[in-house]
Amino acid sequence: MSMEGDLVATLKALCPRVFADVAPAGTTKPYVTWQGIGGESIYALNNTPIDKRNTLMQINVWAADRLQSITLARNIEAAIAASPAFVAKPVNEPVSVYEDDTELHGAIQRFEIWHAR
Repeated sequence: MSMEGDLVATLKALCPRVFADVAPAGTTKPYVTWQGIGGESIYALNNTPIDKRNTLMQINVWAADRLQSITLARNIEAAIAASPAFVAKPVNEPVSVYEDDTELHGAIQRFEIWHAR
């Protein structure tokens, strides 16, 4: 399975509503969106790629209240760190946000993920 497939499976074990980039309008809360936001492209000294990829992944949790969003974000952090599918570490603590238009509370966290090429 791809890293993205493994990530989605890990996220869906905690929240069944998981979407790449953006959720459809009217999605039941809570839900999770994810997006790749870069990473480090690693090549050997002979200009050939190594057998691993490094991806910077942003996970966005959206919920009806702050406690629900931060609790789910912490559970996701633990699940990603424990996943046997890849090696991952959080880059930052969750950032709390509030969307006036949707009245959603969010928790946004970035992870550095090493995975098979």
